[in-house]
Amino acid sequence: MKKLSVILAVLLFVGMLPTNVSAATNLQVKAKSALLMDVETGTVLYEQNAHEALHPASVTKIMTMLLIMEAIDSGRIGWNDMVTASEAAAAKGGSQIYLKVGEQMSVSDMLKSIAVSSANDCACAMAEHLYGSESAFVDKMNARAAELGMQDTHFVNCTGLDDAQDAESHKTSAHDIALMSRELMKNHPDIKKYTTIWMDTVRDGTFGLSNTNKMVRFYNGCTGLKTGFTAKAGYCLSATAQRDGMELIAVVMGAESSQDRFAGCKQLLDYGFSNYALIRPEIPNATVPVRLGAEKEIRAIPAQEGALLIDKSQKAMVSTQIELVDMVDAPVGKGQRLGTLTLKAGEQVLSQIPMLAEKGVPRLTWGEIFLKILQSVAFKTE
Repeated sequence: MKKLSVILAVLLFVGMLPTNVSAATNLQVKAKSALLMDVETGTVLYEQNAHEALHPASVTKIMTMLLIMEAIDSGRIGWNDMVTASEAAAAKGGSQIYLKVGEQMSVSDMLKSIAVSSANDCACAMAEHLYGSESAFVDKMNARAAELGMQDTHFVNCTGLDDAQDAESHKTSAHDIALMSRELMKNHPDIKKYTTIWMDTVRDGTFGLSNTNKMVRFYNGCTGLKTGFTAKAGYCLSATAQRDGMELIAVVMGAESSQDRFAGCKQLLDYGFSNYALIRPEIPNATVPVRLGAEKEIRAIPAQEGALLIDKSQKAMVSTQIELVDMVDAPVGKGQRLGTLTLKAGEQVLSQIPMLAEKGVPRLTWGEIFLKILQSVAFKTE
């Protein structure tokens, strides 16, 4: 095996994550449950009763916004499509922009009203616009939750209101909220155009919107996401923030006051940004000679690509070591293992990633081998 060692300031792969246990132990989140997750890797950095199914209130609308964004990004609906408010939508209580029956508003303004002011009437109107009825939309919400692995979740409406007949069974967990928050923020970045708004208007400037998530204004790097409150749920929040190329999700459920939910998410985010770093490197070029192949060498590439979340204290100690076979015989199959990439922080192994053939290389035919021999002999006799 040949070894190629390169010291890097950054890495690119998912591996073992050293945890700052003492710092995490000192966290005291005043809520029924809480969780901190890295958006890029999905790594859970802190959890407190994170799988208990609880009432989420308007944090429910993260799934509502996810389905809307998926419909927009797939081309199923457009930002400027007009949505008509039904009687059911106009009758929604709680947070709203007071849609009138028959009133039309663009998808963009509907989504803005949901993201900024938690408008229940707009959530219902969008649900009906997408799937014909709120109940059909809720079926899609539950199906999408299952696809995301949200095993603690069951939705009965698109708003999180307690007024539905079976609202008692409308529940999710801090863990599941983080999963749907991650899916929304990672794969649909345009939602941040709305979730980062502090104040704005709809209806040609005649109706003002003010973000229910005060962290948008008061927390450095905040990118969203959604507040919630009902008598059953208490005060809930999924807060997202980005610093130094790393985005985190902090979820708090069942806090006793609005102040507690904001303080809890701030505490979680501060902990994450203080103790962890997301590493993104350039991997050195690595090739292996091919014997009797149509090409003389084949490029070796890592089997996994992504990001590595590490303890911040290890950032300066990161190194990589690539071990490759000296030579490989043709034919070489695409994805054939050629060696191993080892990622270390000092002497600690963070991850070991297989190095694979970037493409296939066929074996030379007997005729091609004979021709090469003739060409070699002719070259030597000149």
